[in-house]
Amino acid sequence: MNDFYKDIFIGAVFVLGLIGFISGEFVISSTLFAAVVISSNVNSNRKQSNTVHFSFD
Repeated sequence: MNDFYKDIFIGAVFVLGLIGFISGEFVISSTLFAAVVISSNVNSNRKQSNTVHFSFD
């Protein structure tokens, strides 16, 4: 899965969370927002770990 599809997935889950929040489904929207935050952080941490490597041997 390349970065474009990951960004589309994160955006789609975020929009679904907003729709759930507006319609009053707070448990579902909270779960979707948590999924967006976790997947976004994992994705950004992977990008950072692939670009910079320091070794203190």
